[in-house]
Amino acid sequence: MQGAAVSEAAWGERLGLEKVFRDHQARVFRAAFRITGNAQDAEDVLQTVFLRLARQGEDSSLDLANPASYLYRAAINSAFDVLRARRSRPDVPLEEAAEAAGGRPGPDAAQEAGEIRRWLRRALADLPPRAAEMFALRYLEGQANRDIARMLGISRVTVAVTLHRTRQRLQDQLGEWRRGRR
Repeated sequence: MQGAAVSEAAWGERLGLEKVFRDHQARVFRAAFRITGNAQDAEDVLQTVFLRLARQGEDSSLDLANPASYLYRAAINSAFDVLRARRSRPDVPLEEAAEAAGGRPGPDAAQEAGEIRRWLRRALADLPPRAAEMFALRYLEGQANRDIARMLGISRVTVAVTLHRTRQRLQDQLGEWRRGRR
């Protein structure tokens, strides 16, 4: 009788995880894609996030108060992990993003835009993890500072100051990078 109760509990947990996956997989994939810039890496992030969630459920009863926020943050952090890990291999341009934007830019503009995207991904990977996460939430995902503060459990002032400093740092680094290309 006890074996049946265990299998029913495991079955219920599996169904719960499947529902969470169905409900949130598209958002996790989009967040990862925006950061990594390619579908294969975004698929890897998606798989990593949900495998971690499944393993947590095996270790203890997983009861997330806000699964959407948890999964979103996990996707962003995992995507930055992928960026850090792939520094030595070539990047894949975001062709899908260029096509979705309307007309195709000229070859020089498209090449420069691709170089800037690759530079930004490397620069974000070099930031402290918390600053990179806040930057991605604000400027890649369009989250408001108050929502970021709530997600991360910090004040809006901390978010605003960190974003300002991060933006300034990236602008300075971009200027140096551009001067170095001339």
